[in-house]
Amino acid sequence: METELLYLRDAYLQQFEARVVGVRDNAIALDQTAFYPTGGGQPHDVGTLSGLEVTEVRKEDGLVWHTVVGVPLPAPGATVAGVVEWSRRHHLMRTHTALHVLCGVIWNEWHVPVTGGNMEPLSARMDFEFDPLPEGFAATVEALVNAELAADRPIEVGFLPRDTAVHDADLIRTKVNMIPESVSEIRVVDIVGLDKQADGGTHVRSTGEVGRIRVVKTENKGKGNKRIRVEIIDA
Repeated sequence: METELLYLRDAYLQQFEARVVGVRDNAIALDQTAFYPTGGGQPHDVGTLSGLEVTEVRKEDGLVWHTVVGVPLPAPGATVAGVVEWSRRHHLMRTHTALHVLCGVIWNEWHVPVTGGNMEPLSARMDFEFDPLPEGFAATVEALVNAELAADRPIEVGFLPRDTAVHDADLIRTKVNMIPESVSEIRVVDIVGLDKQADGGTHVRSTGEVGRIRVVKTENKGKGNKRIRVEIIDA
């Protein structure tokens, strides 16, 4: 079986109940979860499962395993109550959405694709195929991104059949065809009028909820690869 990922349809869900389907080495697998497991450059959530502290969340072969501190562990078949620590989750939602806005701005202004990225709550870095960076880039991109955040664009999450998604011109740069063929339905995060990507992470409902970004550093990571480090601040 596979764990149902509740956050895919509701990133604001903070409490849930689930059935234990596996127990091992201080880790619990559930039939469904609102906890985000590390992946796609986004770190895992933390929180509690029936009073046990959740310190790490990983997905393995379709099951989401929650590493916990405390005893006793619930037995397979038991029902547990999960609570996602909201402050960390919301900071990551703001950060992830800010990165999509950054990608959209850079693509629309310079037609340069992203090559990688990673985030922590309210800070992140992304790599792009610039060679070299345009003159005055940091100040320009910061202003453009903050203008899009202030525009309070709505963010829509939807699901497309794989055959439809791979032919969607707006999704080509997100390399939908590299997603495993076993995935028949593609989740799409659409910042309306700016950026549309196949994505499995958690996001806020509109760009205005992000706040503002500050470009703290740009780095040369080799020919055709430039790194941009940002932090997210309140508006």
